[in-house]
Amino acid sequence: MSLYSDGLTWGEGPRWSDGALWVSDTQKGGIWTDSGGTWTFTPLAGQSNGLWFLPDRRLVGAIMRENRVGLWDGVDFGSYADLSAVAVGPLGDMVGDRDGGLYVDDVGYAAHLGEQPRPGRLIYVASDGKATVAAEDVEFPNGLAIIDDGRTLIVAETWAQRLTAFTIGEDNQLTDKRLFADLAAVVHPEARPDGICAAPHGVWVCTLTAHSVALVDQSGQLAQISTGEGYPIACCLDTAGRLFVTVAESGGIPIMEAVADKTVKTHVEVYEPAAAH
Repeated sequence: MSLYSDGLTWGEGPRWSDGALWVSDTQKGGIWTDSGGTWTFTPLAGQSNGLWFLPDRRLVGAIMRENRVGLWDGVDFGSYADLSAVAVGPLGDMVGDRDGGLYVDDVGYAAHLGEQPRPGRLIYVASDGKATVAAEDVEFPNGLAIIDDGRTLIVAETWAQRLTAFTIGEDNQLTDKRLFADLAAVVHPEARPDGICAAPHGVWVCTLTAHSVALVDQSGQLAQISTGEGYPIACCLDTAGRLFVTVAESGGIPIMEAVADKTVKTHVEVYEPAAAH
């Protein structure tokens, strides 16, 4: 493991493209990248959460509190797709298919505002920007990944401590909801999945309160990387197979207290392919 970058408050939605890392900082209010050669923070008017690069390499972001997907213009996220007719919000992670379609978390309630929990949903955004509900009744949807050569979508249900699988239909709707991994059973009783990413074999999952990043499939846990006292938030792979993980530091207090007190800090760790197996 080596330190890739620091300075973040809470790093979500990491993505790698064209030799650079991009990360949303949902607590600091902006986006980080080293696409210009140095690790740089850009403040945003509308905060992104999940990020994805379209097949034509344009960057889009799920704008948390505006119920829309924005298109990066170099300084902020402009217009791309309006989700207000189908989303309650806030928006979470986002993943794309090979045709330029996107799947976006609609968490369903704002926990940080004290709203009562209610089921979330997954929204499909077609390449023309049209948004439809792809699946309902998801319990605090978080990280997203597409596996099985585009046939299966995996969603992290944080409070349920599991990864759930859906079959992706020809109409892009999500059906055949089923358990992919019971993380409390196969990883750790304190595992609460946040960000995830597809791997050549299985799915990498950041377990947050279990202080590890685990590689799992339907047979169980395949590998595990400890983050010590750090809380792994989200992850991605680059084209060389390196695993990037955003890791939060709470200063010894419970992580949600550190978030509420605005004392939490986050850095990015990178693991070489030999470690990420």
